[in-house]
Amino acid sequence: MAQRLDAGLARFDQEERTLIGIRDPITRGIFIEQILESIRRVKYVSVIKIRNLSERNTDPNDEMFDPVKAAVVHQRREDIDEAFWMVFLFVHFGRNLKGEYRYTRDIYGCLGGSDRWDWVRTSADPVEFRKWLNDHQAQLKQSGVPGGFGNHRKYQSLDAYSPRGTGATVETYVNWVGPTRQHKNLFDQAIIKAEGDPKKAFHLLYQSMDQIAQFGRVARFDYLAMIGKLGLANLEPDTPYLQNSNGPLRGAKLLFGGEKTAIFKISDMDRWLADLGTQLGVGMQVLEDALCNWQKSPASLIRFRG
Repeated sequence: MAQRLDAGLARFDQEERTLIGIRDPITRGIFIEQILESIRRVKYVSVIKIRNLSERNTDPNDEMFDPVKAAVVHQRREDIDEAFWMVFLFVHFGRNLKGEYRYTRDIYGCLGGSDRWDWVRTSADPVEFRKWLNDHQAQLKQSGVPGGFGNHRKYQSLDAYSPRGTGATVETYVNWVGPTRQHKNLFDQAIIKAEGDPKKAFHLLYQSMDQIAQFGRVARFDYLAMIGKLGLANLEPDTPYLQNSNGPLRGAKLLFGGEKTAIFKISDMDRWLADLGTQLGVGMQVLEDALCNWQKSPASLIRFRG
């Protein structure tokens, strides 16, 4: 695969667009390694989709709890809304390097109780969810216990009533899904409007998510990409969505201009990367992730986790 990627990069450099940032053999090799790392991460979902998964993956009080695996189990049960909800919680809280999924398990599982803030309960009364969240801030933030948001969400807040906190994010997400509280209706309408084109549908839904508080470019991209990978809806990123990004934008500038400060139109770079993805046979999530990680250390391989 590395050889195929290398050949594809060479063709693109010669026939489509100069890739100044990987003219050096070392940076070229590291970029290819980061693409391979990204491919492995993206393929993880397709692997777990065909595995025998345990019901324990859905239990927030069980050590085997995993929101992505839980989404697959709920999907197999045809509890589609709960599968979407698991993806949302996974993206919003992320996976913390030390605390792993503690925020997701503590909130979804009501701090170890028998109740659940599942989709049915939360969507029926997001105001009550915010009240619960506010009442339990001390337990959720207890010191000395590993926790926290994942790397992509490290600046988020657990606050229940702040316009930038988790309470606002959850309530506006519920409102985004719509009055029927059925994800399938929302996503089916987008696919119909896109005339069945998974890339157009992705774009329409991405734009519509601006009404979700504190769910910016990375969260929207990751959420919709995961929905597509799980097969919950026929979606595929049409571009890497460089607008308002940090790492991927710097990576694209470095790739095409040789410097992280190179000046190009973002719309041009989005288009060039879409063409590059076609040439390499990889999706936009792979390129977006690889560019972000590669630009942090273009001359030596660092495997990023979390």
